[in-house]
Amino acid sequence: MIIAIDGPAASGKGTLARRLAAKLGLAHLDTGRLYRAVGLAVLRAGGDPDDAVAALKAAESLDPAALEDHALASDRAGNAASKVAAIDAVRAALLAFQRTFAHHPPAPATGAVLDGRDIGTVVCPEAEVKLFVTASAEARAKRRHKELLERGEASIYARVLADIRERDRRDSTRAIAPLTPAADAILIDTTVLDADAALAAALEHISQPS
Repeated sequence: MIIAIDGPAASGKGTLARRLAAKLGLAHLDTGRLYRAVGLAVLRAGGDPDDAVAALKAAESLDPAALEDHALASDRAGNAASKVAAIDAVRAALLAFQRTFAHHPPAPATGAVLDGRDIGTVVCPEAEVKLFVTASAEARAKRRHKELLERGEASIYARVLADIRERDRRDSTRAIAPLTPAADAILIDTTVLDADAALAAALEHISQPS
């Protein structure tokens, strides 16, 4: 089984993906971490994430161990990821890794859950289950603001909200693999749902015969 979960930043798709994978015995890949790792690598090298040459170099030399870097959770990495993800060559460089993981997940997993921005539309359009997780920009900004404060990072809600809206605009309007629900995706709006309710909604859909 392949489960594709897409959605904007701080919608809860990552939490849902991890919990679904644990519940169903599937492997999990947060594809956003691939782009965050590339974006962060460019920044650490003193480059510009909008620079296609620098971003491609970082993507082609990406060390899988970099996916465990705690710094990938920062807004700095998230904004850089949104920029490198708009570069066609970078997406092509990372696409094979994602598809291989989906179709040949590490043992003993019997399938995979991938979450990101274009899993159901580009990476795994053949996925048996496609979910699109969303929430209002305000709700997502509140979650991200709370996460940053809990990690001891300085955060201003208004600035987080502005960043969320800018990332939404950039992700949904880019020419390459824009953020959009697959035609056959099930929408889960988490604006007023907690993690347990979102998991229950997803499991209810997955349990239904196709």
